[in-house]
Amino acid sequence: MRGLGTFLIGAGLVLVVLGVVFTMGGGPLSWLGRLPGDIVVERPGMRFYFPLATSVVLSIVVSVLAIVFRWLR
Repeated sequence: MRGLGTFLIGAGLVLVVLGVVFTMGGGPLSWLGRLPGDIVVERPGMRFYFPLATSVVLSIVVSVLAIVFRWLR
């Protein structure tokens, strides 16, 4: 049962952080999708957008969260 309690505490903390971010109207995450490494090609009648740097940042964040949750377990 201790593992379930730890999981519920971690999930609750994640929900609190997400709630704060959404309450602020996305202000702290306004840079997301507009990083210097994101690729944008605009031509007449076409726009290609590939969020390369954003993908790398999100991957690092998710990896760190996974490590933290594994450590809490």
